[in-house]
Amino acid sequence: MKKHISFSEFKNWSTCAYYHKLTYIDSLKMFQGNEHTAFGTAMHSVYEHTLLQGSKGAENFFDHSFLQQLQELHEKNLSLDKGLLLSMREQGKKLAPLAGDALKEHFGNFKVISTEEMLYETIDEEVEESLYFKGYIDVVLQTDDGKYHVIDWKTCSWGWPTRKKSDKILSYQLTFYKHFFAKKYDIDPDLIETYFALVKRTAKKDNIEIFKVSSGRKKVQNALNILHRTIYNIKHKKYIKNRLSCSRCEFYKTEYCT
Repeated sequence: MKKHISFSEFKNWSTCAYYHKLTYIDSLKMFQGNEHTAFGTAMHSVYEHTLLQGSKGAENFFDHSFLQQLQELHEKNLSLDKGLLLSMREQGKKLAPLAGDALKEHFGNFKVISTEEMLYETIDEEVEESLYFKGYIDVVLQTDDGKYHVIDWKTCSWGWPTRKKSDKILSYQLTFYKHFFAKKYDIDPDLIETYFALVKRTAKKDNIEIFKVSSGRKKVQNALNILHRTIYNIKHKKYIKNRLSCSRCEFYKTEYCT
């Protein structure tokens, strides 16, 4: 087993243990990216840049990043929707300079503590050969009241339905980020709040929606308990298929999983 686990690995295990086996143990990878992953990567890059350097030239920065991502997809000989790419290119340039103003409108005065904050913290010091939690926080802010705000950008079309906003497993990404960020810097967890920031390509207004996700002490403990169970099951090779997720799986009806 690897020396670390990420939220993505935790989420994949939670979705289907057998899918986890195929991707993390057998190292099979069928999905190689698409228009949406290229757009998401470019938006993350431009927001990291503008929060540190200012919004001047943001449109050109996005355009360069997006085209670079598309070039990598072309080199993999992937089929792409040209019409969608043209729309995304224009939408991205419109969205590129908006991050700073959206955060200021939501939080008021703030300072940027970090972007792409790397986490690599032990999960349980009392366990021999403990695994590390590995992750990258998109942005951490601090407001005048001394509170820290952990934010993860999510690109989407028009927004998220209520069901997705309240998805427990998805919200654990922020729960883990809060816990391990507090641990890394020895910060009181009560001073840390967590948010998803939706970057909406096709919305007519409110193109960036920031909403708070509860990550209280009880939820943190619940998330860590599930993380420990996940690690235990991975170590003991309990690769049980979740057939409810088969229709959405890239390996569905392939030679790897029938």
